[in-house]
Amino acid sequence: MNKFIFLAAAFIAWGLQLFYPTVSLAVEQKSQPLKIGFLYVGPIADNGWNYAQELGRQYVEKSLGNKVETIFAENIGENAEAERVMEKMIAQGAKLIFATSFGYLEPVERVAKRHPDIIFMQLSRTTDIKNIGNYFYWQYEPFYLSGIVAGRMTKSNKIGFVASHPIPPIVQSINAFALGAQSVNPKAKVKVVWTNTWVDPPIEVEAAKGLIDTGIDVLAFDQSDSQSIVKTAEDNNVYIIGCYSDVHQFAPKRWLTGACCNWGLFYAKVAQAVINHNWKPGVTHCSLKNDYVKLASFGPAVSPTIKKEIAVAKNKIANETVSIFHGPLKDREGKMRLAKDQKPDLKWLAEMNWFVPGVEGSLSKGNK
Repeated sequence: MNKFIFLAAAFIAWGLQLFYPTVSLAVEQKSQPLKIGFLYVGPIADNGWNYAQELGRQYVEKSLGNKVETIFAENIGENAEAERVMEKMIAQGAKLIFATSFGYLEPVERVAKRHPDIIFMQLSRTTDIKNIGNYFYWQYEPFYLSGIVAGRMTKSNKIGFVASHPIPPIVQSINAFALGAQSVNPKAKVKVVWTNTWVDPPIEVEAAKGLIDTGIDVLAFDQSDSQSIVKTAEDNNVYIIGCYSDVHQFAPKRWLTGACCNWGLFYAKVAQAVINHNWKPGVTHCSLKNDYVKLASFGPAVSPTIKKEIAVAKNKIANETVSIFHGPLKDREGKMRLAKDQKPDLKWLAEMNWFVPGVEGSLSKGNK
């Protein structure tokens, strides 16, 4: 009798696989973790942009556990190298890839067209390819708040800004920073120097020292790495505004605050959507409102009064009761960029290639 039951069960199982071959496959796929690839433009030890991305990857692993498996590649150029690395990740089983730098779009588009079953997430740029999602990091929001701090703390009314590449997200940050400073100190000026590189500590230190020599007493920056500029400010007795990661430990006396990433929450949400089979292409705004960007901790020089002022401004921005960029808004040449009562949209922000009044320096490479 037992032998008959065993043979009957085996025959039924064989029949299910014969007529419904997807049954066993579905069970097998359900038990497999989602493999996710992360593409970093610089080293994860940079204490800045790529370090923040790496913390986001680690958060995904910790929060989603055995539902995911992650792989990453650092120091990947925004060129054909990125394309090769993504192909390798797909060959290793990656079904979701985060391209975490502005210049990855073209390689991502080429790979996405070859692999329509793979989901890609591209930073700071849009595309109409259906398996590519887009996300924008509104770093200009915490930079505006940081600008308020800088405007309160400067005595010379001269503030420096070491900037990487003259692309819209960086220009947004500089303009918002200047507007924040001028909102509390109309005499404040922001002097910009471009390095035209994401990571190059010697060039960054040279740029920082050059600005310090002009008499600035507060320095901000938008470079992928942090340590070299932050330490340079500390060593030269200049207040420092951080970027991407909270690295107050490198400037125990001169640290003020800064703009910080909080990628883990966003990355985990995207991964869970893919796991649940309800991911859809679209644009996500990573902002103070959804806590995907944050303000860094305050340094010892920031008074309780300034902290309260920042808390009020932060709540207004997060609750969307105020807009950092609002009309009427003119550029430094006097051209109207935003009419009265007009609010900016994504296209307007994505095309920003001009400076607000009070920002000094060229918008072209080479600081001509």
